[in-house]
Amino acid sequence: MKSYEEVYNIVKNELSEKRFIHSENVAQRCVIFAKLNGVDVEKARLVGIAHDIAKEIPKADRIRISLENNIKLDDIEKENTNLIHAKLGAKLCRDRFGFTDDMCKAIEAHTTAKPNMSLLDKILYLADYCEPNRAFDTVNTIFELGKKNLNSAYYTALVGKIIYTLNKGIKLHIDSINAYNSLIDNKLEG
Repeated sequence: MKSYEEVYNIVKNELSEKRFIHSENVAQRCVIFAKLNGVDVEKARLVGIAHDIAKEIPKADRIRISLENNIKLDDIEKENTNLIHAKLGAKLCRDRFGFTDDMCKAIEAHTTAKPNMSLLDKILYLADYCEPNRAFDTVNTIFELGKKNLNSAYYTALVGKIIYTLNKGIKLHIDSINAYNSLIDNKLEG
């Protein structure tokens, strides 16, 4: 696996300044959450800096590159090609940087979430949601909650993202719905 410095330099050269600053902020938040939750800090930092490596691939190319790499896309991803960057980014990180399966799964889930998220999955999802340059009122509240209780913060962020998506009139991805339903099932069983 490539070192953080190697991945950092590649990401810095390939992303716009704004997207790179976002990635740096996400990496910093990942480190904080990883330390507090006993998760491998280096893995968390790496997924944070690299999670959006495919975000600025032109929309017209996302489906083609995904198909060329045998990445299965569902109808919602084909319709909303912004979602593709998560799966495509995971593939690029595996091939280019040598990321492990758990790291790639976290990158795949950082946009839509999924049922039964691992701690690393939740850390990246939450760090991406509450990095300091996000333009919504609850960023600091979610970040502070995440430092106290990762699961509560993840739940709150997931619900917030679902509401945001509904308010924009965009179709919800089935993974987001299933992630939410899984959390509700676990609360009822717990």
